[in-house]
Amino acid sequence: MVISNKELLINEEIREKEIRVIDVDGTQLGVLDTKEALRIALDKELDLVMIAPQATPPVCRIMNYGKYRFEQTKKEKEAKKNQKVVDIKEVRMSLNIETHDFTTKVNNAVRFLKSGDKVKVSVRFRGREMTHTELGTELLEQFKEACSEVGVVDKAPKLEGRSMSMIISAKPAK
Repeated sequence: MVISNKELLINEEIREKEIRVIDVDGTQLGVLDTKEALRIALDKELDLVMIAPQATPPVCRIMNYGKYRFEQTKKEKEAKKNQKVVDIKEVRMSLNIETHDFTTKVNNAVRFLKSGDKVKVSVRFRGREMTHTELGTELLEQFKEACSEVGVVDKAPKLEGRSMSMIISAKPAK
């Protein structure tokens, strides 16, 4: 994933007549003619890079462009490495679930939440069970209470077709 795919203009690509130039150490050389600034950069065996094209006059910096690009890609890789992909795990139950099965489902959900994933808890209604959707709401409330120490409800219980579901995410670490 590239954070910014906007390439900077370097050396001969800069078409502006006059530019503000910043040296390698950060000191300003002032507003110079583009050809003169390019000559200064080439004398130092470095590149002239336009860093602020929207400014008037545009701002260019004398730097080692290859080293700069390497540092940028290194930072992007480091940022990508520190990201955590959050998966959504699903726990399905039926309306007439036994207590031991219920606790097993709760334990699985707690394990998922501790590993940093979100949990989608859904209750399937079959046949005439559709007339008693309030029982499904009660079951999901029990599930929410059982997981309350490690998770918080992101999306409240909602009936979607023949199933009622809610989403629980891990509590933020303090």
